[in-house]
Amino acid sequence: MTDNTDKDLIILKQGVDSLYTAVERITKRVPVQPYIAPRSLTGDQIMGGEISKFSSTGIKDESTKLVLLVNDKGLHTDKLNVKTLLGDTQVSGNLFVAGNITATKMHVDELTADVRLERSTPLEFTGDEKGVYGKGLLWKHTDNTKSFVFRANPDRLWSSESLDLAPTASYMIGNSAVLRETELGGSVRTSNLVKVGTLQNLKTSGDLQIDEFIYYESASQRLGFGTESPNGSFSIASLDAEMVIDVNHISRIGNYTTSDLEIITDDTARIKIGATGNITLGTTTDTKVTVTGKLGLNVKNPDCDIVTAGPVKFQGKKQEVSNEIPTSGVYKVGDLVWNDTPRPTGYVGWVCVREGTPGEWKAFGQISA
Repeated sequence: MTDNTDKDLIILKQGVDSLYTAVERITKRVPVQPYIAPRSLTGDQIMGGEISKFSSTGIKDESTKLVLLVNDKGLHTDKLNVKTLLGDTQVSGNLFVAGNITATKMHVDELTADVRLERSTPLEFTGDEKGVYGKGLLWKHTDNTKSFVFRANPDRLWSSESLDLAPTASYMIGNSAVLRETELGGSVRTSNLVKVGTLQNLKTSGDLQIDEFIYYESASQRLGFGTESPNGSFSIASLDAEMVIDVNHISRIGNYTTSDLEIITDDTARIKIGATGNITLGTTTDTKVTVTGKLGLNVKNPDCDIVTAGPVKFQGKKQEVSNEIPTSGVYKVGDLVWNDTPRPTGYVGWVCVREGTPGEWKAFGQISA
């Protein structure tokens, strides 16, 4: 059995050597060009590779480099030389024409030209679903766009730039000049001027406002400084107070608001009227206040130099009038009560000899019988 196995291995080795030798001879052969009979190839038998000097009944290839590319995105070429394009043609990118364009009718969304444009008819802008708004003339530059277009609300011609007229020209409405280089037209009656030069012989009629600070109401004939609703014939107001001078059947001057009123000299308050009506005369102990005539306190018609309707106090001592000593109230030593009903053998009044509520009182000044 061993002998037979050795013989089989020898035969197998000889077969492998023969196969190797045959493969080596085949790889060293010079390839023989296959013979293809004329007009025997079809399109199904050709895939890939390069065909030079290709021609057919309708196609002739004379190019020496890649000129035409066809893929799923379409047909690509740098130059196209045709005499006629049949059917609808759409250009998605830019179209550059070095020669002339002759067209029966042309529709464009935007036309840019740097040539002379001559017309024998008016320039028309046709509206779309949005009307004719936004249509007009545009001058585009790298940084911005100048425009003269039609706008809505209200309908009007709108320019992004200044309009410059000749010095002798004017703006006209209804064949009447409304604005010239140096004057407004005579038909101009209403204006919202913000800044003017020197005015001469100025005369106004109706309400007047100056710098949002001075207001004149023509209907009420009132002038307000700092308020457009003055509460007097003349009013000066701030955020917190309003001073008025009012001339009507009664002339009034003072604060319309609940704030203190001061009359000053040398930037010092000499007379002060508080918001609640308290009045202060003078500023220091050296201030001299002189009252010429009769002075009445809570009295309408004083018949003496000083007339009061209630108690008075001199240098801290209170004096009042009654028909008896006080039974209530706080009193200090030296306070006096003058007898309101003096009688013979009675007393002129009473004096407080010990302070308290009402304190201790003694009669003084016995009247003779």
